[in-house]
Amino acid sequence: MPDAYIIDAVRTPICRRRGSLAQEHPADLGAHVIKALVDRNDIDPLGVDDVVFGCVDTIGPQAGDIARTCWLAAGLPHEIPGVTVDRQCGSSQQAVHFAAQAVMSGTSDMIVAGGVQNMTQIPIASAMTCAKELGFTDPFSGSKGWKARYGDKLVSQFQSAEMIAHRWELSREDMEKFALDSHTRALAAIDGGYFDREIVPYGEVTADEGPRRGTTLEKMATLNVLAEGGRLTAAVASQISDGSAALLIANEDAVKRHNLKPRARIHHISCRGDDPIWMLTAPIPATKYAMEKSGMKLEDIDLIEINEAFASVVLAWQKDTGADLAKVNVNGGAIALGHPLGATGARLMTTLLHEMERREVRYGMQTMCEGGGQANVTIIERL
Repeated sequence: MPDAYIIDAVRTPICRRRGSLAQEHPADLGAHVIKALVDRNDIDPLGVDDVVFGCVDTIGPQAGDIARTCWLAAGLPHEIPGVTVDRQCGSSQQAVHFAAQAVMSGTSDMIVAGGVQNMTQIPIASAMTCAKELGFTDPFSGSKGWKARYGDKLVSQFQSAEMIAHRWELSREDMEKFALDSHTRALAAIDGGYFDREIVPYGEVTADEGPRRGTTLEKMATLNVLAEGGRLTAAVASQISDGSAALLIANEDAVKRHNLKPRARIHHISCRGDDPIWMLTAPIPATKYAMEKSGMKLEDIDLIEINEAFASVVLAWQKDTGADLAKVNVNGGAIALGHPLGATGARLMTTLLHEMERREVRYGMQTMCEGGGQANVTIIERL
């Protein structure tokens, strides 16, 4: 079976809610990174077979197949289609998986895969809010099969993160130390110029806005918990953000035809599920499954990106897998850099690739928790 190669990976700066990208149309954010891939690699856009983009809450400016809209907003040929993927927070990582599967099968040769989200304009869970106007309380109520299996249990990422903190015996202090480390690492990466090659400046916006200088454990300790009797505060949760990211995925035929230089090979792709009420625990079984399926061990992996939806998610995953945190999110994660839902999977992959090249290491792995109790795992090999 042909290999799937990563040719290039780029992203916008990730900006805070109501920050520098707040008023930008999601289609323009996505078009920005797509056009950058085409221009940087000097490819004939007609050689692209499809555009696969992740996005969550596809209403308003994110409705109507945002993948297609992004390509057209970039001024690129009408002939190339686009499709939008929703695997919740893992949407754009799944977009990369779909792209890899397509080029490995030979049904496509070159695909743009990525994601976009403007959470300022379309707040999290907006699709559910709109559904309430139509008489639906949530995606599950009214389903006889769901109720028979899960009853009336609350489906909430915040409750799930709290449940994880308690089950894995993670204190508020444990999580705040992890959060502080995320900011420290992200600021070091910004100051060291580690993100410069992966970020395509958006006008005058050139850098990520999320990391907070001067953050301390003492300041975090003053914040109120998110729920009475809980351990989580806003300091240990991912930031609401705006941004976009995209990768160019190709097989050997496209590499030769377009005179491209592969930067990494997609070594493994998989996805596993877990209890949807716990929701955020799936990276644990997904990582174990990926290791078994690929024949690898975590010790073989040089760098790991796992989405920091909440500090408890990463710390529980680390406890169960035994992963070395020195290899994990070395340039900070979503607690510092932000989490523009549908774009985060591609953002993580973009950062992972560039950091692997900077350190000249061989293997990198990415995973992330997703709504519905799911998690994707991707392992890439630097070439």
